[in-house]
Amino acid sequence: MQRHELRIADLFEHGEHVHATATIIDYVDGVLVDRTFAEVADESRRLASALAGLGVGRGDVVGTLCWNTSHHVAAYFAVPGMGAVLHTLNLRLHASQLSYIARHAEDRLIIVDADLLPLLLEFLGDVPSVRDVVCIGEADLAALAVEGVSFHSFADLVATAEPMTELADVQEDEAAVLCYTTGTTGDPKGVAYSHRSTYLHTLMISTGSAYGFTDGDTALPVVPMFHANAWGWIHAAWIAGARLVMSGRFLQAPHLATMIEQTQPTMLAAVPTIWSQLGEYAAEHEVHLTGLRVAVSGGSPLSPALARQVLERNGLQLTQGWGMTETSPLLTFSRPPAGTTQGEAISWTTRTGRLMPGVRARIVDEHGVIQPRDGEAQGEVEVAGNTITGAYIGDSDATKFRDGWLRTGDLGVIHPGGWVQLKDRLKDGIKSGGEWISSVELENAIAEHPGVAEVAVIGVPDPKWEERPHAFIVPVAGVELSEGELASFLSSRVAKWWIPDRWSFTASIPRTSVGKLDKSSLRHVTHSNA
Repeated sequence: MQRHELRIADLFEHGEHVHATATIIDYVDGVLVDRTFAEVADESRRLASALAGLGVGRGDVVGTLCWNTSHHVAAYFAVPGMGAVLHTLNLRLHASQLSYIARHAEDRLIIVDADLLPLLLEFLGDVPSVRDVVCIGEADLAALAVEGVSFHSFADLVATAEPMTELADVQEDEAAVLCYTTGTTGDPKGVAYSHRSTYLHTLMISTGSAYGFTDGDTALPVVPMFHANAWGWIHAAWIAGARLVMSGRFLQAPHLATMIEQTQPTMLAAVPTIWSQLGEYAAEHEVHLTGLRVAVSGGSPLSPALARQVLERNGLQLTQGWGMTETSPLLTFSRPPAGTTQGEAISWTTRTGRLMPGVRARIVDEHGVIQPRDGEAQGEVEVAGNTITGAYIGDSDATKFRDGWLRTGDLGVIHPGGWVQLKDRLKDGIKSGGEWISSVELENAIAEHPGVAEVAVIGVPDPKWEERPHAFIVPVAGVELSEGELASFLSSRVAKWWIPDRWSFTASIPRTSVGKLDKSSLRHVTHSNA
């Protein structure tokens, strides 16, 4: 058989030529702007030439501080296509965190949306490796002054550059994309996706076992493009010729509902918080979501309460994908098995998911012993495969890996048939009297109460039991809840010793930049108040 290097440029050229007339729609405050794949591809080739003209070379890191737009898609392909490395910066992080990440990655140039220039300027002076900034949109660049940095207009660069006809002949194992973890403890860690791993991940998520993109689909990735390559949706939609709807900075439910009404997407990916807000708004304003054949929740666990709420209120069956920045990201997907009835579906879709082709997983107990895949034996989930990192950038700490397997930090089981079910994060599991309490399962049980809008459970030190559960509750607007009412509600749903000893009622629960419950902050609050 022939052997060819697997490059992102090959994915790009396939979509460029085979699906030239497919479209990307930019949503700009209620206005839809259509561009063909051919037009975006031309912009991408011109951008590659322009970046080369600014001195960006093979292996140099190009940061992007951008929303989900067609211009960002052009950069997605231009940077690795020319042999440089794309680094998508998380625009929801604090400037101090962005400064650390950009310095650690040694960004040579940063592409930024005009409305995000103020954020960039907060930390740009602290990143000496940056020599150029390219701004998308209108801005008074002549008025900007940062020592050692030149500012350029994206539109002007693209308009005057010739398309790069020959893309870089890179090796498939070269770095193509950098993504940084968003953990709540310690500094973010960098993960390099190679051309090969990105190519294989794109093919993997395109299968019917996962999302199954086609040229008849319209995909709306609400997940940000800085979040693990938008879960791979941009690359997969591009090679399939699926129409892409780009939400820009308009992520509020009314805007998303308008996009849905005007573009009729068949596929949508978002975090649970977005699904909750969108589902509520859609029901109140008679926006129909039933045209979605693929409705994916990710970033944090899909609770049975939310899945049931969206099904009953909107007639929509949510599924969930599980993965990590370190895994490109998809590891499992919770499409119900064939023959599943509607009544059984939620028990499958809220299970973490079935392993993707090419992903290996095992359960290892606290003594390092591999456990059976029987759905009963618990331990840390470890994974291996061609789309999973083997090391962090510039980090010699090998404790995250064991014999070539990535230690996910998740406590779970593997059922027969390759279904993974996570019980908790190891750091979030509550060890009470020598037995584990799953904070996730306890949160799911509490969330079933109709008066609970949000819930987070953490373990707090206890002199007798080592740890006990502390529940933080956001009540539904206008509802008054009591500890006794919730404890009574739980009595028929969980073991008596699982019921929290401590309850806090609050207006909001802190979340990380990618929408996950920020339990580290909650622990800090309880520790400070102790």
